[in-house]
Parts: sequence; C-alpha cells; structure tokens
Amino acid sequence: MDMDSASTVVLQALTQATSQDTAVLKPAEEQLRQWETQPGFYSVLLKIFNNHMLDVNVRWLAVLYFKNGIDRYWRRVAPHALSEEEKMSLRAGLITNFNEPVNQIATQIAVLIAKVARLDCPRQWPELIPILLESVKGQDGLQQHRALLTFYHVTKTLASKRLAQDKRLFQDLASGIYSFACSLWSHHTDCFLQQIYARDEAAALSSLERTLLSLKGSDICKDGGLCRQVGPDNACREKLEKTIILFTKVLLDFLEYHPCAFIPLIQRSLEFAVSYVFTPAGEGVTFERFIVQCMNLIKMIVKNDAYKPAKNIEDSKPESLEAHKIKTAFFTHPTLTEIGRRLVSHYFLLTEEELAMWEEDPESFAVEETGGDSWKYSLRPCTEVLFLDIFHNYSQTLTPVLLEMVQNLQGPTNVEDPVQLLMKDAVYNAVGLAAYELFDNVDFDQWFKNQLLGELQVNHHRYKLIRRRVIWLIGQWISVKFKSDLRPLLYEVILSLMQDPDLVVRIETSIFGLLFQLLQQVTECDTKMQVLHVISCVIERVNIQIRPYVGCLVQYLPLLWKQSEEHNMLRCAILTTLIHLVQGLGAESKNLYPFLLPVIQLSTDVSQPPHVYLLEDGLELWLVTLENSPAVTPELLRIFQNMSALLELSSENLRTCFQIVNAYIYLSATEFLQSYAESLCRSFCDLLKDITNEGQVQVLKVVEIALKVSPILGAHMFQPLLPAVFRGIVDGERYPVVMSTYLGIMGRVLLQNSSFFFSLLAQMASECSQEMDQLLGNVIEMWVDRMDNITQPERRKLSSLALLSLLPSDNSVIQDKFCGIINICVEALHDVMTEDPETGTFKDCMLMSHFEEPKLSDDEEPPTEQDKRKKLLALEDPVHSVSLQQFVYEKLKAQQAMMGDQGFGVLMETVDTELVRQLQEFLQGF
Repeated sequence: MDMDSASTVVLQALTQATSQDTAVLKPAEEQLRQWETQPGFYSVLLKIFNNHMLDVNVRWLAVLYFKNGIDRYWRRVAPHALSEEEKMSLRAGLITNFNEPVNQIATQIAVLIAKVARLDCPRQWPELIPILLESVKGQDGLQQHRALLTFYHVTKTLASKRLAQDKRLFQDLASGIYSFACSLWSHHTDCFLQQIYARDEAAALSSLERTLLSLKGSDICKDGGLCRQVGPDNACREKLEKTIILFTKVLLDFLEYHPCAFIPLIQRSLEFAVSYVFTPAGEGVTFERFIVQCMNLIKMIVKNDAYKPAKNIEDSKPESLEAHKIKTAFFTHPTLTEIGRRLVSHYFLLTEEELAMWEEDPESFAVEETGGDSWKYSLRPCTEVLFLDIFHNYSQTLTPVLLEMVQNLQGPTNVEDPVQLLMKDAVYNAVGLAAYELFDNVDFDQWFKNQLLGELQVNHHRYKLIRRRVIWLIGQWISVKFKSDLRPLLYEVILSLMQDPDLVVRIETSIFGLLFQLLQQVTECDTKMQVLHVISCVIERVNIQIRPYVGCLVQYLPLLWKQSEEHNMLRCAILTTLIHLVQGLGAESKNLYPFLLPVIQLSTDVSQPPHVYLLEDGLELWLVTLENSPAVTPELLRIFQNMSALLELSSENLRTCFQIVNAYIYLSATEFLQSYAESLCRSFCDLLKDITNEGQVQVLKVVEIALKVSPILGAHMFQPLLPAVFRGIVDGERYPVVMSTYLGIMGRVLLQNSSFFFSLLAQMASECSQEMDQLLGNVIEMWVDRMDNITQPERRKLSSLALLSLLPSDNSVIQDKFCGIINICVEALHDVMTEDPETGTFKDCMLMSHFEEPKLSDDEEPPTEQDKRKKLLALEDPVHSVSLQQFVYEKLKAQQAMMGDQGFGVLMETVDTELVRQLQEFLQGF
C-alpha cells in the first residue's frame, strides 16, 4: 500500500477513534493498536499531524500515538523497533518547520521531539540544536515561538540524563548555547519592558511568553516598579509573576549548589529581599509566592554553613570570612529589629481568610496550621522558619525586641479590640517558637501563674483566639522550662479546656476520656492522626493503668480502621495506637484478636499494596502481640505464613522479623516448629548465602533459642543448618561474634542432646574423610583456643558444662585435651562464682531456684508474658539450674573413679599447677 492510501486508512481510523460512540471508538482503537508495529505507521502519523487543514482532535490524537510509539519502539533493542531508515526520515520531518498554529499540539510536538532527542541527540541527530537555534533567530513570530518552545523542552530533557557520559555531552552542548540563551532572554525581556511601558498589552504578552521560555540566565528581577505598571487585572500579570518566580528560583538554586560563587551577590540579594518584604517598598507590589521566595533567600544566606567562620578563626576559609563580613555589615541592630518586629507584627498575624476558615471549618483550620513540610512553599510556615533561623543566629539582638513586645501586652486584652487580640496571638506564637532561645530570659513558671493561667479562664467567645494560643504556648515550653509541681494545676485547666465550645481549642489541648470523644467528633484524617498520637502517648505513659478506660476506644478502632481504608497514613497512626494499647493491656490483649490479627495479617502481607505504608508498624504490632500473648492460637500461628515473603525481602525490617520468629519459639516451640521449621530452614539457607555477619548472627540466634527451648526438637528441625555451624568451628571462623554463636549452638547440642552431637560428628567425619576421634579433637582444640571470643557469661558457663559432659571418658583424644577442658572450667568458675563474705565459701551466681513476680516501682514497666516465659525456661536451663562448681567436682570424681587414683594423678599433672591451685580453691568443701 502506498503512502497516500495508508494515510487515508489511518486518518479514517483516527477520526473514528475521536468518536464519543464506543461502538465506533473501540474497533478503531484496536486497529490503531495493531498498526503500532507496522513499518511506515509513524511516517503516516507525522504527515497527518503536520497537516493543519485536518480536524484538531484528529491531529492531537496522531501526535499522542506518535509520542507513545517513541517510548515503545524507538530504542534499537525494543521489540518491533523502528528501522533506522524510518527513524532518519522521521527526525528530518519533525524539524522541517516550526509553524504549528495550535498551542496544545505545539507543546506535544515539542515534547515528542525532546523524547527523540533524549535517545538520539547529539550522536544520531547532530543537526537538531543548530536548526533550533537558527529558527529561534528568525523574524517570523510563530516560528520563533515554536522553535523556542522546542528548544526549551529539548534542553530540559537532555539536562535530566544521569549517566556520566550523557552529562559530559550535555555540558559540552550547554557551553556552546549558554551565552546565546542569555542574550535571547535579555532581548525578549527588553522587548517586554518597552512594550509594557508603551501599553502594548498584546505584544508585551507575546514577549513575556518568550522571556519565560528563554530564561536560562541567573540574574534577578530588579525593577519592582514593574508590578505597579501591570495592574492586578492585566493579562500580563500572571505570566509576569511566573517570570519573577523563575528569577528567584534560579537565584535560590545558584545559592544552594554554588554558595561560594554566590558571595558577590549576597549584599545585593539581601538588600533586594529585605527591601520588598520588610519595608514599605513592597506594598502593592509583592505577592505571596514572591515573598516566600525572598524569605527563603534570606534564610538560606543566614544559615548557610559556607558563610560561617570556623570556631578557630585561623582555620576559616577566606571566602567564609568574606561572606560573614558581608552578613555582619548588613544585619545591623536597626535592620534586625525591623525584621523581627515586622515578622511578628505583620506576617504572624492571622489573616481574615484564616479567621473565616476557623469559623467555617475549624478542623481544617487546625490541620492547616500545623504546616507540615511546606515551609518552602507556604507563607505562614515559611515565615515561622525564617523567624526561628534569624532568632537563633541573632538572639542577643532580637531577644530584647521580643520581650518588649510581650511586656506591652501584659494583662487581659479587651475582647472588643480584635487588633490587639491578633497581636497578642502573634507575639505568643513567637515566644513559643523561640522557647529554647529564651530559656534564660523568661521565667515561664511565674508567667504561667501570673498571666497565662488567667487568660485560659477568660470564657468570652472572641477570646478563644488567646485560649488556643496559650495552651499551644504551654505545650512548647513544657519540655523546656516548667516545674513539675505546677503540672496538676495545668491538668485541671486542660480538662476544662477539653470542654471548650471551640473545636480548635480542644484540638490544641488534647486527655483520655475526652480525647476519645474528640477522636469521634473530628473528621479530617490529619486531626484524627494528631488525636491518636496523643492517645498513644497517654497509654504509653500510664501503661497498665489504662486498662479500665479503654473499652470505648477498643470498640471504636475497628470502625475507624474500616473507614480509613483509603488513608494509609491514618492506618499507620492506628497501628501505633494498637502497639501501645497491646502493651498496656498485656495478656488481656487476647480479647482484641478478632480485630487485631486481621490487621496484622493485612499490614505484613507483601502481596497487598498497603504494606508499603503499614509494614514497619505492622511488624512492631505483630511482635508486641506475641510478647503479650498468654497462649498461642491457631489464628496467631496462621499469620506466620506471611513471614517467608518478608524474609525474602531482606529489608531493614529483618531484625524485627527475627524477633518475631524468636517470640513464636518462646510462645509455643512445639506447634510452631512442627508447622514452620522446614520453610524457615529454607529461608535461612537462602539468607546465609548473601548476608552480613550481623545478619548471620541473627539467623544463628534463632537456632540457638530453639535449641534452648526444645533441645531435641530444635536440633531435629534445624538439622540442615548445623553442618555449616560445625564446619565454622573446625575452620576457626574469623568473625568473633559469629564464632561465639557457633559455640553457643554446639554447646547446647553437646550438653542437652549428646546422641545428636555424635551423630553429627560421624556425618562430618565421613564428609571430611577423617576419623571421628581426630575430628572431635580438632573441635575441642578450636573450642579451647577460641573461648575468648565468647563474652557472655551464660555462654561461657554453657561451654564449660558442654565440654565437661564429655567426662568421664577413656577416649585417648578426650584425655589428651583434658588440660584444655580444665582451663575452660577454671575460667568459667571465675566468671560465675561469687564469694560469700560471711562464710568465705563460693556459690554459683547464675543459679535460679524459683520464679518470683518482681516488685516494681512506679517508673518500671511490668514484665510481658514473654518475659515470664523466659524466666520459667531459665529454671529448666542447665546454665541456671546446674551448679558449675558441683558439676566440675562430680565429673572429676567420675573420671578419677574410671582411671584410678594413679592414672587420674598422671592426667592432672598435664594441667598447669596454678590452674590446679585455683581449681582446688573453688572446690573447697566438696
């Protein structure tokens, strides 16, 4: 089929694809989809969207199909990739003329040219930039604008490439066009200024569009009077504001990335920003985004580390001293005083819009007031951040200014004077923000008693502004300077404020019974999160004492969880609350399982999209649920099915995953290991192939705990991992913590499951083609040699008990290593034996004879169910139930009985005499 016939068919399909009738639309879309991989299709599309006589919607669709095709088929390695011949033809066709009359289509064509440029320029498309530059210089207005638009998108796209080679290519390209771009911007700016003063609005608007596109320089808009020439209703105003913001953005980027090169501009930048933001020069000229940019400029100069001299002046860089000198000369006492006063008395004042929002939607107002991370873009948070930075750097000058403003507002304010009410709100806001800086200058306790307390008790409707600000102010100071004996008085006030008719005041106040009511009343997600945070703090602080008060909350949380299905951050707050709630309820948390376990299941299921937000808190909730569980349930056991996928992630949450595995072992080793040990072994084997030493220790600790809880079942279930442990000991693992864990595991097996140990020894001897006795001798020798790797007293005692369990023995290898075994025993005796000062006898300090509920002070947390399980387990653990002193004595007596006195005497002669003396001292009384 020739090009004309193909164009007719494709044009018909594109026309049908713009139809509103799905019966016509769907077949056309399917046909176009099939043609996407046909040679010549994109040449036809190019011909169609370049034909300005055709319907705009059809041409628009042709551009979109072309653009999508670049993403899918332009790369040489793509399936059904376009041929090099067709791509060459398309590249030439795209830049034959720049005369597209429709703005939206022109923008899409510029974007698709940029997409091709990203892949082909400059290597396969070296002529692109020269043709663009030539077209930009042309006299035709439309052609110049379209070429400039394309030039902008191409350079923006090329600059975004991240490979080092691509960066170098762009730098070479940029060095050749930078001066041209600056001159272009200068030319169009001059044209705009001439046209705006000549009142030629249409021409000015056109020049301003070109100025926006060609802005590549890094100068600053100096003619503030321009905004007065262009009134608020002028068509140029919006584009002019965009241009000004672009100027300031370039300046801010320059300052951020090249602070030293910016030093010559510090003085002029500060003069400019302070003039328009803090003097009458800005009245009627400035607009909010411009003020924000200027404040960010001042802030970045004030706090820039490159502009601060070192503590030792001699160590300072010359450029830092120069910048500091400029800043010091600029920020004089009068300048700082004016900036400080105007920030508080002008920018801190609540606006009419904010007050109206308070009345109409108090909850949204309270949420909006928090500001979040929007300081760079929103005026109020930006103002507060600038105030904090300037106050921190120039507190000696600004502290007296702020204290004077406070002094002028002492006493109750007339509720009929809204200006004074707003001013007091602003000043109290400043004192709260600067709390840490004012520590030595404000007696907050006296101020609270003499002034603030009284203001909280003024119930007039208009005084809610001050009530809300005062309680916020106290919240700022309470961790800075507030006597504990004043807190009961404060709590009384808080309780009364929780009944305040104004919602904003109640949100600022936030205590438990009333907090729950507030949680139900508010509707904004951010507010619910804020209230939940306070509830969590209360539960965490009072712990088990919360139990009588949580009934309503426990009933409400399932409903809130369901309602928050689309709000993952709110669900994170619910998870945090549940974590503290489970800790507060302890074993009683089992009553929450119908709600709690499905929440954990969803939050930790990596196949569910919400896990991205919920996983970390979900794992923490899973862990505390296990730690506080009185007994395992089938549902609790079933959740562990999520763990295999979590272990495969190998994420930063891996440590918590191991803690969860350990908690299951402590909770119900038999049921858990029988259900999941096989899959756990597979996961652990995969992990150990590519994991850090620290991660390896975490895996091994799970095995060690399993052997501690259930020596027989643990060894059987984790049998596939134990040969690697054995080899690690024989080979003398170099990493001490790993070696210590290896020895801990093997000590458990040898002491508490000796038949399994000797079975493993036979297996390893067969694999290594060694005699069992020879391999056993190597293990004992390495154990003795690496005993110093073991730092925990429990493991040191365990190693001593394990090696002693080999006695009595007539095995020549064991007798040959007898000296080393005794050496370890004496070291362990030194670790665990304490002398009774009254009797002069020694006793094993690790022995535990019975379990007692600990007596807790008010500040101590009660033991969890897992803590109790660990203590009961310790009572059965040989480390805590067997006296090392007695065990040594019994084993030596048994060896003596086997060998006879003479043979045993010869054996003891292999031991150092000093060690024998110390051993005899420990064994006195036996």
